Amino acid sequence: MSDVKPIPDGYPVVSPGLAIDGAAAAIDFYKHVFGASERMRIPGPDGKIAHCELMFGDSVIMLGDPAPDMEFLDPKTVGGTPVNLMVYVDDVDGAFAAAIGAGAREITPIADQFYGDRTGAFEDPWGHRWTVATHIEDVSPDEMDKRMKELFGSQG
Repeated sequence: MSDVKPIPDGYPVVSPGLAIDGAAAAIDFYKHVFGASERMRIPGPDGKIAHCELMFGDSVIMLGDPAPDMEFLDPKTVGGTPVNLMVYVDDVDGAFAAAIGAGAREITPIADQFYGDRTGAFEDPWGHRWTVATHIEDVSPDEMDKRMKELFGSQG
């Protein structure tokens, strides 16, 4: 049996991979908006990014410019994305404002949610959708149930 770990140290079990037409600019955007740090970058031809790994706290997002020959396509090529990435940040209002100021499109304005998070959603300039959140209140299961019923009405 091999001594090689099936899941390498420093990698979560799930790491999204984003195809971004203009990956170098997107890397700068994610560093600015989320405070992400660059772990590694593999340059591709013509100034493109073949592969980059960004750390979002203890999470990894892999990204690079599209590679159509590998069917690694960006949202704008395929008509949008059904995927939303959720990111907890220390300051949701600041991160959201930074995203909008850097060219993102607001999807859902910042608001306090019944489950104890303050959230907002945006689409970045490359077509990827993000929800940013800061946890502002611990809500017990009973209180969450009560709030859900008040918000959505009793389904019984």
